[in-house]
Amino acid sequence: QVQLVESGGGSVQAGGSLRLSCVVSGYTYLSRFCMGWFRQAPGKEREGVAATHTGDSRPYYADSVKGRFTVSQDNAKNTLYLQMNSLESEDTAMYYCAAFWASRCYADSWSRANDYDYWGQGTQVTVSS
Repeated sequence: QVQLVESGGGSVQAGGSLRLSCVVSGYTYLSRFCMGWFRQAPGKEREGVAATHTGDSRPYYADSVKGRFTVSQDNAKNTLYLQMNSLESEDTAMYYCAAFWASRCYADSWSRANDYDYWGQGTQVTVSS
């Protein structure tokens, strides 16, 4: 089975930056995944942040993070990244990496948490103003 492990969270002042990493293991070279970043703050629903595909690398973003966050990957290292710039207090949440088998991601469904079959343990991001 697929295993995802996130890292890179921490505490940062508003306006600062963090880079989250997600190392993926347990799949073959033929595997193709839509991979997403989600976040969940206390008392709020899980929210899709960004996604991309291991094949075409096409990015998708929530409106709230466009222009500030960048999703990317290094397939040679089996690692997905989320570069987070200009962080705001509203970005404070537990961030999760997730994946599901697919030929591509879709613009109208990449943020549906129920579509993702594999999840990491989460990494906490705290932004102070």
